[in-house]
Amino acid sequence: MALGSQRSHIMRLILVPGLRLTGIGCVLGLAGAADASSVLRSFLFHVSPFDPVVMPMGAMVVSALALAASALPARRAASVDPMQALRGE
Repeated sequence: MALGSQRSHIMRLILVPGLRLTGIGCVLGLAGAADASSVLRSFLFHVSPFDPVVMPMGAMVVSALALAASALPARRAASVDPMQALRGE
């Protein structure tokens, strides 16, 4: 921010890599869950292994948690006073 960056750019700088990793993790997790569903059939009660509601809901919950985990540091980084940041360096 001391060099002229906007708060929105700072937020995006932190949020985008976190959400990219979340997307990759969700895709790999859904693929792993689909692969492991045949093994875990005995643990699933009243839910089919490829339930079109449960699997996307799990991915959405994980994505929401990852967004919250990325948004807190992003807000903190965007609210840093540029003069204090320059003095600290």
